Amino acid sequence: MNRRDLIRGSAALGLSTVAGRVWAAPKADARLLVVFLRGAYDAANVVIPTGSEFYYRSRPNLAIAKPDASDPKAGLALDADWSLHPALCETILPLFAKGQAAFVPFAGTDDLTRSHFETQDTIEMGQTIGTVRDYNSGFMARLAAELTRVRPIAFTEQMPLIFRGGETVPNIAINGVGKPGIDDRQAKLIAAMYSGTKLAGAVTEGFRVRDEVYRSISEHAAQADRGAVSPKGFELSARRIGRLMRDSFNLGFVDVGGWDTHVNQGAGTGYLADRLGELGRGLSGFAEEIGPGWSDTVVVVLSEFGRTFRENGNRGTDHGHGSVYWILGGGVRGGRIAGPQVRADEANLFQNRDYPVLTNYRGLLGGLFQRLYGLDQASLRRIFPSADPADLALL
Repeated sequence: MNRRDLIRGSAALGLSTVAGRVWAAPKADARLLVVFLRGAYDAANVVIPTGSEFYYRSRPNLAIAKPDASDPKAGLALDADWSLHPALCETILPLFAKGQAAFVPFAGTDDLTRSHFETQDTIEMGQTIGTVRDYNSGFMARLAAELTRVRPIAFTEQMPLIFRGGETVPNIAINGVGKPGIDDRQAKLIAAMYSGTKLAGAVTEGFRVRDEVYRSISEHAAQADRGAVSPKGFELSARRIGRLMRDSFNLGFVDVGGWDTHVNQGAGTGYLADRLGELGRGLSGFAEEIGPGWSDTVVVVLSEFGRTFRENGNRGTDHGHGSVYWILGGGVRGGRIAGPQVRADEANLFQNRDYPVLTNYRGLLGGLFQRLYGLDQASLRRIFPSADPADLALL
């Protein structure tokens, strides 16, 4: 679909109700994409506190090695205390090196439920904890209402909560990938090959157990993902998202699932590393597709909460609290770890298990919106009631 056809299609969807105005922002071409990692990604194994010996005691199986140029599975030094997961070596690390990526550790919400659903809703609504929740008012809808000539879009199967309550916003599903490996037809053919042999029972039972485990794990993950595209699906679709946001839209949201790593998470390689590789390639491809407009584009990568600092008995991590947010863009003042920090040691754990939250997500995003769009205090309070913007000088 070319740009002219897309605009005609957008008009058919009723997008004229959110078009044809004038930006109040100082940068008329500013773009914002929010990437929600549903399932709670393990921030401590992505932006890694390699300066902490407690980290290595807490994760005997999952810890990423300290930076070592001769070890491809070792962390990539960001500064004296923090390193980046090696799966992001060719994608996010170059952005950091160019000053186009910053990380905000100890970020998150004041929601203490550790529930995927509760905390995802908390973030998408952006409302004050302890008040009556309005499920028809998402913070990106309220942001769009404060801007003019805004062209929002959700890259989701259904309209996400984050965009509810405002003008009509189009949503476009981006396709994920299916179940990998041997399908049912192939399994039956293999079982037939061993029929009548001593291995027949073992082969049949092996496929039965495989399917049972797959159903159990995938059903749990699907609940946490809430229909979000897989990291591989995002990787395959990110350039299309980039083209749409380069040519026709300037306020976007996409959710990416697959981050609920209770079992066999892996360290320098393995499940989480593979997902990070896909995510990094997607984000890098998005930035390339935006082209020169990358200088006026901001990407925020967040998740509902972090995970337990100590690994569990299944070589995974459980639901935690504080996380690490990513801020990417050509105009970002990056190449640094931003925001308030404490040592990643036992004394500073929240409830003796998780990262604490030192930067509230509403304050962080409010500070970004203030700088990106030039919004005044009254506008910011309508987007995030009772929350003061935190200016981390990220723009």
